[in-house]
Formats: sequence, C-alpha cells, structure tokens
Amino acid sequence: MTKTKHPLPETWLQNQKAAKATQVAFDLDEKFQYQIRKAALDSNLSPSDQIRSILGLSVAKRPTRPRLTVSLSAEDYVLLAEKYGLSAEMQLEIKKRVLEDLVKFVADK
Repeated sequence: MTKTKHPLPETWLQNQKAAKATQVAFDLDEKFQYQIRKAALDSNLSPSDQIRSILGLSVAKRPTRPRLTVSLSAEDYVLLAEKYGLSAEMQLEIKKRVLEDLVKFVADK
C-alpha cells in the first residue's frame, strides 16, 4: 500500500516559516533604543515591528486585544498578598487587585 502525502494545513506552513526565522539583536546606545521604543508606542507597534517598519519589511497585524505582561514569582505573590491583605494562594484575586492598581496608575496620570 502506498502512502499519499496530504497537504499541510496553512497554520503548519506558517509555523514552519516562523521556526526558520532567526532573531537578531542589536546593541544600540540607550537613546537610540528609547527613540525606537517610543516610535513603536506612538505607532501602536511592538519594538520588533517598528524595526521591521523602519527596514521596509512587512509588519504582522496587531492582535485586537494587546496585553501587558509581567512575570510574578512565588515570592512576588507573597509580597502582593501582604500588600492586599490576602493569602498568596489567592492568585486570581491578587491579579484583580494588580489590575485595579494599573488602572489607577493610568487614571492618576
């Protein structure tokens, strides 16, 4: 019995292309990095997409719901739990309180 090759789904092909991409890092003076990051924010782009735009390369469509992320360690949860008067295991409630603090930060600006 011969095996027939099935075409790969489009998402697999896109993942293959992404896997072949190479990340390139640039050591630039802090003022250059700041200007590129600021231009990215002003254009609603990531710094990587801003660099692609500067170079005349295609820029991926931005997600409709961009997110801010932060990495929190177990120690961070303990400190935040103390700050909010909660148990460190109440991570969802801690996340809600952190979100409130972020919203307040922007509102106070």
